[in-house]
Amino acid sequence: MTPKEKQQKRMETFRKFKEKHPDALIMLRCGDFYELMEQDAEAAAKVLGITVTKHNDTGDKIAAFPYHALDMYLPRLIRAGYRVAICDEF
Repeated sequence: MTPKEKQQKRMETFRKFKEKHPDALIMLRCGDFYELMEQDAEAAAKVLGITVTKHNDTGDKIAAFPYHALDMYLPRLIRAGYRVAICDEF
C-alpha cells in the first residue's frame, strides 16, 4: 500500500467515526503516534500547542503526537471541554 493509499484509508476511517461522533475529537493510533485530522487537528493544536501539517500526498490536515504522551495530552483536551474518541490501530 502506498503512503497516499494509507492516508486515504485513515481519512476514510476518520470520516466514518466523525459521522458517528460529531461532537468528539477523533484520535487515530497510527504506529507510534496518535493523529487527529482536519478540524480536529486544528482544535487539538490550539489546546496542546502542537503543529498542524499537511500530508504530502493528499493535502489533508494532520496533527500528531507520540502515543506515550497520551497521559499528558488527553486530560488537557478534556479540561478544555472536548470529548475524545480514541481508535487504536486499525
